[in-house]
Order: sequence, then structure tokens, then C-alpha cells
Amino acid sequence: MTTAPDPGSSAAASRPDDAVLLPEDAVLRTEQVEFARWLRTSLPRFLMEYEFAVKEVLTKVTILREEFLHLHRYNPIEHVTSRVKRPDHLIEKIVRKQVRGGLDAIREHITDIAGIRITCSFIADTYRLLDALTTQNDIRVLVIKDYIKNPKPNGYRSLHAIIEIPVFLSTGPVNVPVEIQVRTVAMDFWASLEHKIFYKYDGHVPSHVADDLTHAAEAAWRLDSQMEDLHTEVRSHEDEDTTMELADTALLRQFWDLSHPGGTP
Repeated sequence: MTTAPDPGSSAAASRPDDAVLLPEDAVLRTEQVEFARWLRTSLPRFLMEYEFAVKEVLTKVTILREEFLHLHRYNPIEHVTSRVKRPDHLIEKIVRKQVRGGLDAIREHITDIAGIRITCSFIADTYRLLDALTTQNDIRVLVIKDYIKNPKPNGYRSLHAIIEIPVFLSTGPVNVPVEIQVRTVAMDFWASLEHKIFYKYDGHVPSHVADDLTHAAEAAWRLDSQMEDLHTEVRSHEDEDTTMELADTALLRQFWDLSHPGGTP
């Protein structure tokens, strides 16, 4: 056991009056101090790459949303949220998962540092949107999990994908993984409620509450299916003519003449 020096000893005399005695395991070694300094400078830049990756994906989502509106007069996206893990939360997960190595190991083993959640109106929209994103040639798909067709035991439904997207920095491109979740409004409402209940009970949800949540998930699925059928029926009766409406008929004729220099084919 380490004992404090006698007040009259030379060690005590050389110690400032306001010095705090720390246990030996609370004192950082020199290499740990150096590591902390490295982390303070490297981690913000590391997370900045994820911020940029989120912006890249959000730009793609925005383009798809505007294209759907322009070509199909329909927007399948209700809302979009995104986040990048806070440094302290990331370090907690690194320690919990026992990830050994540097930043490359962290990037490989923790794939939810950056996350984007897209909420769609209907079930078909979730598949359509995820396919439109993941088939773009600068995106590499790492994992896709379909929890809509194969829900979790508690009733959770959503599409999950881990993609890799290049971020172009001054030092060159960096491939950054981003987690994407795509779900309907009903699925998102249920998942939000389940998340709150899970943390309220600190992960130990009473069985009767868990059963009620499962029944609620089934009800949400029935609602999604009914609304999908209704949406399909309504869309089938809509006028599919997407011809641009031009108020100036004379201008339209002139444009037609320019487009058909040889006259009527």
C-alpha cells in the first residue's frame, strides 16, 4: 500500500500545499499522455471525413427527391435525418467492442459512425429509394439487411444498408462507410417509441410491455399495407401526362420548328 509521506519529511516539504494525491492507476504514463494528444488532433479530422460523407449522401438524396418530383410529380421521401457519433460516444463503443489498432481498424469494425435515416411514405418507396441510391456507380454496398421482409422478433422493420462512398480531400480520396436506414412513417414511429421504452427500462423491458410493442408493430404493418393498397389504386387513376405546360403557344410553335427543321416527319 502506498502511504502519504510524513508531513515533516522532505517529500512533503517539496510538495505544494494544494497538490492532490492520486492513486498510481490514475496517473497517465508518458506514452498515454502522448496518445491523448494524438487523439485530440487526429479524431476530429477522422470524424470530419464522416461529416463530409454524410453531406455527399444527403446531396444524392436531395437530387433523387427533386427528380421524383419533376418526373413523376410525386415525392416518396417524407423526411431525412443524419448524425455523426460524438467523440466520447465513439470512444465508448471502441472500448466496448474491444477494437484494437488505429483509425483504420476503427473504420473497419465500427460502421455506424455516420448514419442517415430516410423516412418514406410507403413500403414500395423504401425499396425504390434504396435501390436508386445503392446502384450509383460511386457507391459500394458493403451490407444490406432487409428487416421489412424479415422483421426482428420484437417486430422491428426497416431496410438497413452499409455503403462506402469516396470523400475527396486535398490529400486524396478516402472511402468512408455510412449506415443508411430506410423505413416508412409507421415503422419510424414504432421504432422511436420502442427506443424510448427500451432506455426507460434500461434494457429490461417487462414482458407485458414487450408483448404490447410486438402487437403494435403488427398493427403498424397492417396500416402500412392498407395505405400502400390505397395509394396504388389512387395513382392508377391519375393522368400520367407529364407534358410541359407552356402558356405561350406561339413560342411553343417556334420551338417545334427549331426542333424539326425538315418539317413534319
